[in-house]
Amino acid sequence: MKFTDNLSGMGLESRNANVDVAALTARIESIKNRLSADVTSMLINQGVTIIRGTASLVDQHTVRVDGADGTTTTHSADAILISTGTRPRIPDWAHPDGDRVLTTRDCYPPRVFPESVTVVGSGVTGVEFVHMFASFGSKVTLVVSRQQVLPGKDPEVAAVLEEDFLARGVRLFKGARATGIELTENGVRVICDDGRVSETTHVVLAIGSVPNTENLGLAEAGVVMDGGYIPINRHCQSNIEHIFVAGDVSGKLPLSSVASMQGRKVAEQVVGGPKGAHRHLDYDKAASAIFTEPEIADVGLAEAEAFSSGRKIRVTKVPFSTTAKALINNDARGFVKIISDPATGVVLGGSIVGRHAAELISVIALAVTANLKVTDIYESLLVHPALAEALSDAAE
Repeated sequence: MKFTDNLSGMGLESRNANVDVAALTARIESIKNRLSADVTSMLINQGVTIIRGTASLVDQHTVRVDGADGTTTTHSADAILISTGTRPRIPDWAHPDGDRVLTTRDCYPPRVFPESVTVVGSGVTGVEFVHMFASFGSKVTLVVSRQQVLPGKDPEVAAVLEEDFLARGVRLFKGARATGIELTENGVRVICDDGRVSETTHVVLAIGSVPNTENLGLAEAGVVMDGGYIPINRHCQSNIEHIFVAGDVSGKLPLSSVASMQGRKVAEQVVGGPKGAHRHLDYDKAASAIFTEPEIADVGLAEAEAFSSGRKIRVTKVPFSTTAKALINNDARGFVKIISDPATGVVLGGSIVGRHAAELISVIALAVTANLKVTDIYESLLVHPALAEALSDAAE
C-alpha cells in the first residue's frame, strides 16, 4: 500500500510530487547535527573533556590518543569504556566503489534515488533500504538467502512485509545467495548461486557487520575477543574488570537503545548511580523495531522459539482491521500478537505489525520487563479510538 492509496481511499485527490534529494539530505544532516550538538553540549556542561582523535590502549590503564590536530597524548584511567561500534561487512566477491556498488553507509543519507537497485541481504537493514528505495520510486530487487525475508522473525510478521513489498513491485529472489557483482555499461549485474541474475543501475550490500576492534591494542592489553567482538558479563565488563564494553562491539543486540542502556549501567558502576538494587540488563526482554511500512516491532519470547523448546504458551492475535482507528486511517494492515504463560497469565512476549508498531510495542515491553499479566493490559482504560485498543483485545 502506498501513501497515495490511503488518500484515494479517503476521498482525497493525490498529485505527483517531485523529490528534492538535496533538501531531503540537508534535513537528515540537520537533525543529525542538532542531536550531536545537544549531546556534546550536555557532556561539556557536565565537565566531560572531549578529545577528537584515534585511540588505542597502551596498557590496561593507559590510553593513547592520536589527535585530529596532529598531537599525541596519553591518559591514565581507573576505568575504560570501549564503544567503537561496527562497520558494514564486505564479502570477498564485492568491491564497493561508492558509485554503483554501495554499502549501507554510502546510501544514507541518500545522494540519489536510483532508477533501479538490487539489495543484497534481507535482514533488518536490508528490508529498511528496500522500503526506502521503493517508496521513492526505484525498481527494487531483493536477494533473500532464505525462504522468507527477515529470517529471524515470526513467519506471520515476515509474510505481511513480503505482501507489501510485492504490492510495491519489489522482486524477491528467494533462496538465492549473491556470489558476484559485475559492472555493466549502465549499471551492475548481481549473480546468484542458483543462476539467477539481477541487472540494475545500483546494488546495495546489507549483509551484516564486523566489529571495529582492529588497532585498538586490545590483545596487547590482554582483552579477550571472540570473532572480533569483546565478550562481556552482566556488568558490561570484559575479562579485565575495569575495562567495560558497550554497543555493537559487545556482540549483544545491535540496537542503539541497548547501547545506551549499557552505557548507563557502566556509568552507575563507575561513578555511582541510583541507590538501591542494581537491575542487570536482560537482553531477552529488549524491544526492537523495523522501520518499514508497515512498521514491525517485537519483544520477549517469540512463538517459534517457544515451540522449538517445547514451552507451553498462549498466543492471541488480533488484526488491526477490527479497530476503529485503523479504519479511520484507511490502513488496516497488520496485527497484534501477545504471547503469555497459560498457567499464570504473565506476558512473555509479543509482535506487532502495522502503523506505529515501534510506539505500541512499548506497552508489551513494559509488561514483559515488569512481569505483568495480560489482565493488567486489558483491564486498563485505553483511549478510543486508538490503535492501542488492539493490544487490549489481544490480551483478553
